[in-house]
Amino acid sequence: MATSKTTKSRRAVARRSGKAGAPKDALALLKADHREVSGWFDDYEDAESATEKAELSAKICQALKVHTQIEEEIFYPAARNAIKDEDLLDEATVEHAGAKDLIAQIEAAKVGDPLYDAKVKVLGEQVKHHIGEEEQELFPEAREAKMDLVALGERMAARKAELMGATPTR
Repeated sequence: MATSKTTKSRRAVARRSGKAGAPKDALALLKADHREVSGWFDDYEDAESATEKAELSAKICQALKVHTQIEEEIFYPAARNAIKDEDLLDEATVEHAGAKDLIAQIEAAKVGDPLYDAKVKVLGEQVKHHIGEEEQELFPEAREAKMDLVALGERMAARKAELMGATPTR
């Protein structure tokens, strides 16, 4: 079922609404990333042209590569030092590996290739599952552990900007 341009426009505005400035802490930054990429997966489902699908899948893959990298380099090590539940972080790391594999497959193919749409759909389902676990389980533990989420968020925002080839916003 196709989504109207009005609905797509509303989604885009909702995703951008949190981007007036850099998120105030690490969890806000990660949640903003989650909202953005989830919206792009929804838009991909509604996309009809190969060009639109190619643009969306490229944005999705780039965003996920940067997001997983800042989590693995900065957030997960800090969380490992602060929380007691190592299993959550181990599972998240394994989920990242699965996502990276699918991203590589998507990037090596082109829209219209066999299983291309299925790979993007499965990646979306896996990512949305991962987001749910992080936001419902890991993030509350991180907040409860009294991690310095503001300082961590600043480091993550700077690294994200570096990876995206931009200057961090303040």
